[in-house]
Amino acid sequence: MSAETPLGPLSVAPATLGSAITSWHYPSAAIHKAAPSHSNLNVENMMLKQLCCLLCCLAIVSVSACAQDKASRPSPPANADCQLSNGKSVKIAYSSPRMKGRKIFGDLVPYGQVWRAGANESTTFVTDTDLTVGGTTVPAGSYTIFAVPNADKWQLVISKKTGEWGTAYPGPSNDLARIDMKVSKLSSPLENFTIAFDHASSGCTLSLSWESTKASVDVSSK
Repeated sequence: MSAETPLGPLSVAPATLGSAITSWHYPSAAIHKAAPSHSNLNVENMMLKQLCCLLCCLAIVSVSACAQDKASRPSPPANADCQLSNGKSVKIAYSSPRMKGRKIFGDLVPYGQVWRAGANESTTFVTDTDLTVGGTTVPAGSYTIFAVPNADKWQLVISKKTGEWGTAYPGPSNDLARIDMKVSKLSSPLENFTIAFDHASSGCTLSLSWESTKASVDVSSK
């Protein structure tokens, strides 16, 4: 009897082993990941849609809560718009504080000092056309406005610096212009600080009114 060659756990001869390996084919599932079924794709799509809907709802709730928060402030947001004859506009966004029984000008708002002309965020002044404000040229752009009140005269301060909180006057080096305003007395006390535009033939008259004082200046397109 001829001697046998030990093959370990394989029970085939070496000559047979090569042909066995050559002829063997692994199942395709072992090499390639099985494609997801249509039912799995439908479930994934549904989950993605639900997630998108949830995110949209959260965004809407967040925006709504932010708007409600601003509206409930002691000095709520307000706006004033001037529509010019050339189709251009001037827009002011500000916050409107209340008197609440306080003495305003010459007390809460000192005379001769730069005042934020509002509350909370800085009061913004945005124009999409070149303007003449009280005889002073104001190029199209975005600005912050302040005021310097006095008993008999006011100045409107137009600052080139934007984005500050209302109390942060950036200083005269950032002033585009300081423009004189006419001062008059209101017929009755005004509880809410109000910025308004009254339409005129050549443009608008910008007014800042509070307590018993009204300061105004003419605004027109250049």
